[in-house]
Amino acid sequence: MMHDDQVNIDIDIARQLIRDQFPQYRHEDLTTVTSSGTVNAIFRVGSKITARFPLRAMNPTECADMLRSEAAAIVEIGEHCLFPTPQPIGLGEPGPHYPMPWVLQTWIEGEVATRHGLIGSSAFALDLAHLVASLRQADTRGRRFDGQGRGGHLSDHDDWMSVCFENSEGLLDVARLRNLWTRFRELPSAGSVVMSHRDLIPANLLVQGGRLVGVLDGGSFGPADPSLDLVAAWHLLDRERRATFRRVLQVEDLWWKRGVAWAFQQAMGLVWYYHRTNPAMSALGRSTISRILDDPDI
Repeated sequence: MMHDDQVNIDIDIARQLIRDQFPQYRHEDLTTVTSSGTVNAIFRVGSKITARFPLRAMNPTECADMLRSEAAAIVEIGEHCLFPTPQPIGLGEPGPHYPMPWVLQTWIEGEVATRHGLIGSSAFALDLAHLVASLRQADTRGRRFDGQGRGGHLSDHDDWMSVCFENSEGLLDVARLRNLWTRFRELPSAGSVVMSHRDLIPANLLVQGGRLVGVLDGGSFGPADPSLDLVAAWHLLDRERRATFRRVLQVEDLWWKRGVAWAFQQAMGLVWYYHRTNPAMSALGRSTISRILDDPDI
């Protein structure tokens, strides 16, 4: 169990919900998708569909509203993304053994990226740069950052970072990392928002043959700090490939520094929170922090 408020969902419960609510898929094979993801339990339905069940307890009405909002964002990102993205098929209702709504989406073929798998691939670095560029070109339609999660003011995360530092004692060099955040939080605003995936971590990117072939979890697609999607470079690339990524996107110094700050903020939460329950996510946090600390420009 990764979360204190985690809801139980297994393949038998998922199978019954699918059979009852989407009988057209009742004869499809159902398999559990092993993932380091932390938000949903995922099951593959046949060869072309996935069922996704939120893991953290929510009010059912609020959960349904969230899933509808995510579905709209997923459709929008699919209209602009250079790479395939899953698309919504249907919204499931709560059942006797699972208390919240859930969703069916299309399946995208590929292997989930890893923090070291394509670290030295220039082709992959170019793919990531082209991905970020394509998302930035989408029209914000006058929308502003919604205030949820990363993508606004760095200093808004001071309380959370204090929690992270306290819980990271014995796991990381907290004194050094506190000093780094003191510098990051004072970086000035990067200007107008752009459209952003908002969570470009390895688990949300699919690769095949050394190239990017799919983008997952686009439900948060929306306006945010132009630097936010730059976290992908720190989660996935070595120093030389980060330079390639930056050059292609023509990232100015302030944007680059803010991208480092967002990657650092995310990584600090991963190490301690998932230390015992999701080692892959905890290790991602460690590797990202190490890349930041080892970069002489930082």
